[in-house]
Amino acid sequence: MSTRAFITGISGLELSAAERQFIRGERPWGFILFKRNIETPAQVAQLVSELRAAVGDPEAPVLVDQEGGRVQRLGPPHWPVYPPGAVFGALYDIDPALGLEAARLSARLIADDLIQLGITVDCLPLADVPIDGADAVIGNRAYGTEPAKVAAIGRAVTEGLEQGGILPVLKHIPGHGRATADTHFRLPEVDTPQKELERTDFAAFRPLADLPMAMTAHVVFSALDPVHPATTSATIIEQVIRGVIGFQGLLMSDDVSMNALAGSIAERTRAIVAAGCDMVLHCNGKLDEMQEVAGETPELSGKALERAKRALASRKPPQPFDRLAARAELDVLLDRAGMKSA
Repeated sequence: MSTRAFITGISGLELSAAERQFIRGERPWGFILFKRNIETPAQVAQLVSELRAAVGDPEAPVLVDQEGGRVQRLGPPHWPVYPPGAVFGALYDIDPALGLEAARLSARLIADDLIQLGITVDCLPLADVPIDGADAVIGNRAYGTEPAKVAAIGRAVTEGLEQGGILPVLKHIPGHGRATADTHFRLPEVDTPQKELERTDFAAFRPLADLPMAMTAHVVFSALDPVHPATTSATIIEQVIRGVIGFQGLLMSDDVSMNALAGSIAERTRAIVAAGCDMVLHCNGKLDEMQEVAGETPELSGKALERAKRALASRKPPQPFDRLAARAELDVLLDRAGMKSA
Protein backbone atom coordinates (compact mmCIF):
# COMPACT_ATOMS: atom_id res chain seq x y z
CA MET A 1 0.00 0.00 0.00
CA SER A 2 1.32 3.44 -0.91
CA THR A 3 2.16 5.96 1.80
CA ARG A 4 3.11 9.62 1.85
CA ALA A 5 6.61 10.80 2.71
CA PHE A 6 5.95 12.14 6.20
CA ILE A 7 5.95 11.06 9.83
CA THR A 8 3.35 12.58 12.11
CA GLY A 9 2.68 13.09 15.78
CA ILE A 10 -0.79 13.21 17.34
CA SER A 11 -2.27 15.40 20.04
CA GLY A 12 -3.01 13.19 23.03
CA LEU A 13 -3.30 9.82 24.73
CA GLU A 14 -5.67 8.38 22.13
CA LEU A 15 -6.64 9.04 18.56
CA SER A 16 -9.41 11.56 18.01
CA ALA A 17 -11.98 10.90 15.30
CA ALA A 18 -10.48 13.72 13.22
CA GLU A 19 -6.95 12.32 13.57
CA ARG A 20 -8.13 8.84 12.62
CA GLN A 21 -9.81 10.25 9.51
CA PHE A 22 -6.67 12.24 8.66
CA ILE A 23 -4.41 9.19 8.98
CA ARG A 24 -6.72 7.02 6.88
CA GLY A 25 -6.92 9.64 4.17
CA GLU A 26 -3.32 10.90 4.05
CA ARG A 27 -1.45 7.65 4.88
CA PRO A 28 1.69 8.86 6.70
CA TRP A 29 4.67 6.50 6.50
CA GLY A 30 5.09 6.51 10.27
CA PHE A 31 4.29 8.07 13.62
CA ILE A 32 6.21 9.66 16.50
CA LEU A 33 5.23 9.72 20.17
CA PHE A 34 5.90 12.35 22.85
CA LYS A 35 5.20 12.68 26.57
CA ARG A 36 1.73 14.02 25.82
CA ASN A 37 0.96 10.63 24.23
CA ILE A 38 2.26 8.51 27.11
CA GLU A 39 0.56 7.53 30.36
CA THR A 40 0.73 3.78 31.09
CA PRO A 41 2.19 0.77 29.26
CA ALA A 42 -1.26 -0.55 28.38
CA GLN A 43 -2.37 2.85 27.05
CA VAL A 44 0.77 3.29 24.91
CA ALA A 45 0.50 -0.22 23.46
CA GLN A 46 -3.15 0.43 22.63
CA LEU A 47 -2.32 3.77 20.98
CA VAL A 48 0.43 2.18 18.88
CA SER A 49 -2.02 -0.49 17.75
CA GLU A 50 -4.66 2.12 16.89
CA LEU A 51 -2.16 4.16 14.84
CA ARG A 52 -1.23 1.13 12.76
CA ALA A 53 -4.85 0.13 12.33
CA ALA A 54 -5.78 3.63 11.18
CA VAL A 55 -3.10 3.68 8.46
CA GLY A 56 -3.81 0.06 7.52
CA ASP A 57 -0.27 -1.20 8.05
CA PRO A 58 0.51 -3.54 10.98
CA GLU A 59 4.24 -2.84 10.47
CA ALA A 60 4.08 0.96 10.19
CA PRO A 61 7.09 2.42 12.02
CA VAL A 62 6.41 4.11 15.36
CA LEU A 63 9.21 6.39 16.60
CA VAL A 64 10.13 7.97 19.92
CA ASP A 65 12.99 10.07 21.31
CA GLN A 66 14.21 7.84 24.13
CA GLU A 67 17.80 8.87 24.72
CA GLY A 68 18.05 8.93 28.51
CA GLY A 69 18.77 12.02 30.55
CA ARG A 70 16.53 14.99 29.82
CA VAL A 71 15.34 13.62 26.47
CA GLN A 72 13.32 10.63 27.59
CA ARG A 73 9.65 10.45 26.64
CA LEU A 74 8.92 7.35 28.70
CA GLY A 75 9.82 7.69 32.37
CA PRO A 76 8.79 6.96 35.96
CA PRO A 77 6.72 5.47 37.42
CA HIS A 78 6.35 2.93 34.62
CA TRP A 79 9.78 3.12 32.97
CA PRO A 80 13.29 3.58 34.40
CA VAL A 81 15.39 6.73 34.18
CA TYR A 82 18.39 6.19 31.91
CA PRO A 83 21.64 8.19 31.98
CA PRO A 84 22.46 10.92 29.46
CA GLY A 85 25.09 10.26 26.82
CA ALA A 86 27.81 12.19 28.65
CA VAL A 87 27.87 9.54 31.36
CA PHE A 88 29.04 6.95 28.85
CA GLY A 89 31.68 9.40 27.68
CA ALA A 90 32.93 9.84 31.26
CA LEU A 91 33.12 6.09 31.75
CA TYR A 92 34.86 5.71 28.39
CA ASP A 93 37.57 8.08 29.64
CA ILE A 94 38.14 5.77 32.60
CA ASP A 95 38.09 2.60 30.48
CA PRO A 96 36.93 2.60 26.83
CA ALA A 97 35.69 -0.98 26.97
CA LEU A 98 33.53 -0.27 30.01
CA GLY A 99 32.13 2.92 28.48
CA LEU A 100 31.12 1.10 25.33
CA GLU A 101 29.55 -1.77 27.25
CA ALA A 102 27.55 0.60 29.46
CA ALA A 103 26.27 2.43 26.37
CA ARG A 104 25.28 -0.85 24.74
CA LEU A 105 23.55 -2.14 27.88
CA SER A 106 21.59 1.07 28.40
CA ALA A 107 20.41 1.02 24.79
CA ARG A 108 19.53 -2.67 25.06
CA LEU A 109 17.40 -1.97 28.12
CA ILE A 110 15.71 0.95 26.36
CA ALA A 111 15.02 -1.31 23.39
CA ASP A 112 13.37 -3.82 25.71
CA ASP A 113 11.10 -1.10 27.08
CA LEU A 114 10.10 0.02 23.58
CA ILE A 115 9.57 -3.33 21.90
CA GLN A 116 7.10 -4.36 24.61
CA LEU A 117 4.95 -1.38 23.60
CA GLY A 118 5.16 -2.04 19.87
CA ILE A 119 7.48 0.95 19.29
CA THR A 120 10.04 -0.01 16.65
CA VAL A 121 12.27 3.04 16.12
CA ASP A 122 14.33 5.12 18.56
CA CYS A 123 15.74 8.50 17.52
CA LEU A 124 19.19 7.58 18.77
CA PRO A 125 22.26 7.65 18.66
CA LEU A 126 23.58 11.22 18.59
CA ALA A 127 26.84 11.89 16.80
CA ASP A 128 26.86 15.61 17.59
CA VAL A 129 30.22 16.94 18.80
CA PRO A 130 29.65 19.95 21.08
CA ILE A 131 32.12 22.79 21.55
CA ASP A 132 32.58 25.36 24.31
CA GLY A 133 30.11 28.19 23.93
CA ALA A 134 27.51 26.15 22.06
CA ASP A 135 23.87 26.21 23.11
CA ALA A 136 22.98 23.72 25.85
CA VAL A 137 20.33 22.04 23.68
CA ILE A 138 22.85 19.25 23.02
CA GLY A 139 24.98 19.57 26.18
CA ASN A 140 25.19 16.33 28.14
CA ARG A 141 23.21 14.47 25.51
CA ALA A 142 26.49 14.19 23.59
CA TYR A 143 28.94 11.33 24.13
CA GLY A 144 32.01 13.57 24.09
CA THR A 145 34.04 16.12 22.16
CA GLU A 146 36.33 13.79 20.19
CA PRO A 147 34.83 12.47 16.92
CA ALA A 148 36.31 8.97 17.21
CA LYS A 149 35.02 8.57 20.75
CA VAL A 150 31.57 9.88 19.81
CA ALA A 151 31.37 7.48 16.86
CA ALA A 152 32.50 4.51 18.96
CA ILE A 153 29.86 5.13 21.62
CA GLY A 154 27.28 5.78 18.91
CA ARG A 155 28.07 2.37 17.45
CA ALA A 156 27.67 0.70 20.85
CA VAL A 157 24.29 2.38 21.33
CA THR A 158 23.26 1.24 17.86
CA GLU A 159 24.22 -2.34 18.67
CA GLY A 160 22.16 -2.30 21.86
CA LEU A 161 19.08 -1.00 20.07
CA GLU A 162 19.42 -3.44 17.19
CA GLN A 163 19.88 -6.39 19.55
CA GLY A 164 16.53 -5.46 21.07
CA GLY A 165 14.72 -5.25 17.73
CA ILE A 166 14.71 -1.44 17.53
CA LEU A 167 15.81 0.58 14.50
CA PRO A 168 18.18 3.50 15.20
CA VAL A 169 17.98 7.03 13.79
CA LEU A 170 21.33 8.84 13.61
CA LYS A 171 21.08 12.50 14.58
CA HIS A 172 21.55 15.37 13.96
CA ILE A 173 23.37 14.98 10.64
CA PRO A 174 25.75 16.63 9.63
CA GLY A 175 26.20 17.97 13.19
CA HIS A 176 24.46 20.10 15.82
CA GLY A 177 27.36 20.46 18.24
CA ARG A 178 28.45 23.96 17.20
CA ALA A 179 24.97 25.48 17.19
CA THR A 180 24.73 28.62 19.32
CA ALA A 181 20.93 28.53 19.51
CA ASP A 182 18.21 26.03 20.33
CA THR A 183 16.58 25.23 16.98
CA HIS A 184 13.20 24.90 18.66
CA PHE A 185 13.29 28.70 18.91
CA ARG A 186 15.63 30.17 16.28
CA LEU A 187 18.05 29.31 13.49
CA PRO A 188 21.74 28.96 14.46
CA GLU A 189 24.54 29.77 12.02
CA VAL A 190 27.94 28.06 12.12
CA ASP A 191 30.77 29.89 10.32
CA THR A 192 33.46 27.23 10.80
CA PRO A 193 35.57 26.49 7.68
CA GLN A 194 34.66 23.35 5.76
CA LYS A 195 38.00 21.59 6.40
CA GLU A 196 37.55 21.99 10.15
CA LEU A 197 33.97 20.71 9.95
CA GLU A 198 35.19 17.67 8.04
CA ARG A 199 37.88 17.04 10.66
CA THR A 200 35.51 17.30 13.62
CA ASP A 201 31.72 17.45 13.21
CA PHE A 202 31.39 15.42 10.03
CA ALA A 203 34.06 12.96 11.15
CA ALA A 204 31.85 11.66 13.95
CA PHE A 205 29.12 10.73 11.46
CA ARG A 206 31.27 8.99 8.85
CA PRO A 207 31.83 5.76 10.83
CA LEU A 208 28.05 5.58 11.36
CA ALA A 209 27.08 6.22 7.75
CA ASP A 210 25.76 2.68 7.38
CA LEU A 211 22.87 3.26 9.82
CA PRO A 212 19.45 2.79 8.22
CA MET A 213 18.03 6.23 9.05
CA ALA A 214 19.25 9.70 9.98
CA MET A 215 17.71 13.01 11.05
CA THR A 216 18.94 16.37 9.78
CA ALA A 217 20.12 19.43 11.72
CA HIS A 218 18.31 22.77 11.38
CA VAL A 219 21.70 24.52 11.30
CA VAL A 220 23.25 26.86 8.71
CA PHE A 221 26.84 26.00 7.78
CA SER A 222 27.84 29.21 6.05
CA ALA A 223 31.00 27.75 4.49
CA LEU A 224 28.78 25.38 2.52
CA ASP A 225 25.45 27.17 2.16
CA PRO A 226 25.16 30.66 3.67
CA VAL A 227 21.38 30.80 3.21
CA HIS A 228 19.78 27.45 3.99
CA PRO A 229 20.02 25.20 7.05
CA ALA A 230 21.14 21.64 6.33
CA THR A 231 17.53 20.42 6.39
CA THR A 232 16.59 22.53 3.37
CA SER A 233 19.99 22.73 1.65
CA ALA A 234 20.34 20.62 -1.47
CA THR A 235 24.05 21.47 -1.43
CA ILE A 236 24.61 20.08 2.07
CA ILE A 237 22.44 17.03 1.56
CA GLU A 238 24.13 16.09 -1.72
CA GLN A 239 27.71 17.17 -1.07
CA VAL A 240 28.06 16.55 2.67
CA ILE A 241 25.45 14.09 3.96
CA ARG A 242 25.41 11.87 0.86
CA GLY A 243 28.95 12.80 -0.21
CA VAL A 244 31.56 13.58 2.46
CA ILE A 245 29.80 11.58 5.17
CA GLY A 246 28.56 8.91 2.79
CA PHE A 247 25.16 8.32 4.37
CA GLN A 248 22.89 6.42 1.95
CA GLY A 249 20.00 5.52 4.24
CA LEU A 250 16.60 7.13 4.76
CA LEU A 251 17.03 10.83 5.52
CA MET A 252 14.30 12.51 7.56
CA SER A 253 14.08 16.15 8.55
CA ASP A 254 14.13 17.28 12.12
CA ASP A 255 10.73 18.64 13.18
CA VAL A 256 9.29 20.89 10.46
CA SER A 257 7.42 22.92 13.08
CA MET A 258 10.57 24.17 14.83
CA ASN A 259 11.06 27.93 14.71
CA ALA A 260 14.53 27.55 13.19
CA LEU A 261 12.79 27.11 9.84
CA ALA A 262 11.22 30.07 8.03
CA GLY A 263 7.92 30.36 6.20
CA SER A 264 4.62 28.58 6.58
CA ILE A 265 4.47 24.87 7.39
CA ALA A 266 3.58 24.22 3.75
CA GLU A 267 6.54 26.28 2.52
CA ARG A 268 8.91 24.52 4.91
CA THR A 269 7.63 21.14 3.80
CA ARG A 270 8.15 21.97 0.13
CA ALA A 271 11.68 23.18 0.87
CA ILE A 272 12.55 20.00 2.78
CA VAL A 273 11.35 17.76 -0.03
CA ALA A 274 13.01 19.88 -2.73
CA ALA A 275 16.36 19.77 -0.89
CA GLY A 276 16.44 15.98 -1.01
CA CYS A 277 15.12 14.75 2.33
CA ASP A 278 13.25 11.48 1.93
CA MET A 279 10.85 12.11 4.80
CA VAL A 280 9.28 15.14 6.52
CA LEU A 281 8.91 14.91 10.30
CA HIS A 282 6.08 16.80 12.01
CA CYS A 283 5.88 16.48 15.76
CA ASN A 284 3.51 18.82 17.60
CA GLY A 285 0.22 17.04 16.88
CA LYS A 286 -1.59 20.15 15.61
CA LEU A 287 -4.05 18.87 13.03
CA ASP A 288 -4.08 21.99 10.86
CA GLU A 289 -0.29 21.80 10.50
CA MET A 290 -0.45 18.06 9.88
CA GLN A 291 -2.81 18.73 7.00
CA GLU A 292 -0.43 21.31 5.55
CA VAL A 293 2.44 18.82 5.68
CA ALA A 294 0.36 16.10 4.07
CA GLY A 295 -0.72 18.46 1.33
CA GLU A 296 2.88 19.14 0.31
CA THR A 297 4.49 15.72 0.66
CA PRO A 298 4.56 13.33 -2.29
CA GLU A 299 3.75 9.67 -2.40
CA LEU A 300 6.79 7.76 -1.22
CA SER A 301 8.49 6.56 -4.40
CA GLY A 302 11.79 6.17 -6.23
CA LYS A 303 15.00 6.25 -4.21
CA ALA A 304 13.16 7.43 -1.10
CA LEU A 305 10.89 4.39 -1.25
CA GLU A 306 13.89 2.10 -1.75
CA ARG A 307 15.63 3.61 1.27
CA ALA A 308 12.49 3.28 3.38
CA LYS A 309 12.05 -0.37 2.43
CA ARG A 310 15.74 -1.07 3.07
CA ALA A 311 15.56 0.60 6.49
CA LEU A 312 12.55 -1.40 7.63
CA ALA A 313 13.98 -4.63 6.23
CA SER A 314 17.12 -4.16 8.33
CA ARG A 315 15.22 -4.52 11.60
CA LYS A 316 16.02 -7.81 13.30
CA PRO A 317 13.97 -9.70 15.90
CA PRO A 318 15.01 -9.15 19.53
CA GLN A 319 17.75 -11.43 20.80
CA PRO A 320 17.36 -13.40 24.05
CA PHE A 321 17.79 -11.05 26.97
CA ASP A 322 18.09 -11.28 30.75
CA ARG A 323 16.82 -7.88 31.83
CA LEU A 324 17.63 -8.24 35.52
CA ALA A 325 21.20 -9.28 34.82
CA ALA A 326 21.65 -6.43 32.35
CA ARG A 327 20.33 -3.85 34.84
CA ALA A 328 22.66 -5.16 37.53
CA GLU A 329 25.65 -5.05 35.19
CA LEU A 330 24.79 -1.51 34.04
CA ASP A 331 24.53 -0.34 37.66
CA VAL A 332 27.99 -1.66 38.40
CA LEU A 333 29.44 0.13 35.40
CA LEU A 334 27.63 3.41 36.10
CA ASP A 335 28.85 3.34 39.66
CA ARG A 336 32.35 3.61 38.25
CA ALA A 337 31.32 6.93 36.68
CA GLY A 338 29.68 8.12 39.90
CA MET A 339 26.10 7.50 38.80
CA LYS A 340 23.64 4.69 39.34
CA SER A 341 20.62 4.09 37.14
CA ALA A 342 17.21 4.58 38.73
